Amino acid sequence: MRPRLHAPAKTSRRRRSARVEALASLPLFFPLKGRKVVLAGGTDGAAWKAELLAAAGAEVHVFADSLDEVFATLLSAGSVKGSFVHHQRVWSADCFEGAALAIGDAVSDGEAQAFYCAARAAGVPVNVIDRPAFCEFQFGSIVNRSSVVIGISTNGVAPILGQAIRRRVETLLPISLRDWAALAGRVRASVLATLSAGSERRRFWEGFTDLAFSSRCVPDTEDARVIDVLLDEAGAASPGRVTIVGAGPGDAEHLTLKAMRTLQSADVILFDDQVDDTVLELARREAKRMLVGRKGDPDSADKDIRDRMVLLARQGKHVVRLKSGDPVSCEDTRADLKRLGDAGIPANLVPGVSATPKRATDTQDSPVRPRSMTG
Repeated sequence: MRPRLHAPAKTSRRRRSARVEALASLPLFFPLKGRKVVLAGGTDGAAWKAELLAAAGAEVHVFADSLDEVFATLLSAGSVKGSFVHHQRVWSADCFEGAALAIGDAVSDGEAQAFYCAARAAGVPVNVIDRPAFCEFQFGSIVNRSSVVIGISTNGVAPILGQAIRRRVETLLPISLRDWAALAGRVRASVLATLSAGSERRRFWEGFTDLAFSSRCVPDTEDARVIDVLLDEAGAASPGRVTIVGAGPGDAEHLTLKAMRTLQSADVILFDDQVDDTVLELARREAKRMLVGRKGDPDSADKDIRDRMVLLARQGKHVVRLKSGDPVSCEDTRADLKRLGDAGIPANLVPGVSATPKRATDTQDSPVRPRSMTG
């Protein structure tokens, strides 16, 4: 019989954790353009690493007395960004001089350890393919919309899961994102020169991002007009605003896309005690989080909360009032909107998934009855 996997004991989710949860490893993006990388081995597995490194612009020094067919074909074809240098010999301690990284493909633990120790002695970060004990860094799955690059790692425990996540992310990101990223690089200098740091630049990039994720293609001859409009809108004095967002029944997976985008643009988040930490983790890192509204307190100092929303909005901030469930039909939400309207504060409402799912008998749809075949 298979041993049963017991679920860990449940703990309270109301712990208000740090903004960044514990990380298995630190994700870093390492520029390699024009830099030397040592690659020991001529196998197909080493060929894939060589192709990846050259795509990042590295000068890949391959140390191998013989090459598998795939690797030989790769070296004859060359790379569009980086380059290959084949040394027809096995690696030695002197090959690490001036290297930014070292990758080895070893046939035994002894060879892996020797390569690992030599690289460490030279002060070069090292990875031995498929031998985690001799790796100072790992290669993750990659979603490439360069200059937008997304790396996915499971810290070596579930590579297939990482690949599945990559396929899912691939379906979410339009191919045109690559072109929008290139446009962002072309207009960055204008944004820095025209707009003040902080809210103005953030408003510009939020508008730019909305366009990047829309169905429209990157403008070519109209670059200047589109960017000028965004710059003017971002530079105009912007009054504060409030968005009331439904957080759903608790799990972040029930959050709507519009709710997630709103959290990413918030300056201040006022949240209920019933809102789960996983929802708050989706918010912009710089947003200030303020706990208001506690379970068991029916009033939850509603007047004080509304006064605080008005005060913060008048300071030019985007305030998100995050409520559990769906706030659309709640009486206190109507009171919130009235208070904001009386104060002249622009306000929007983003519905959420109801915290109390309907029963089948609660649906308004009538069951479809089969028609009689006898007439």
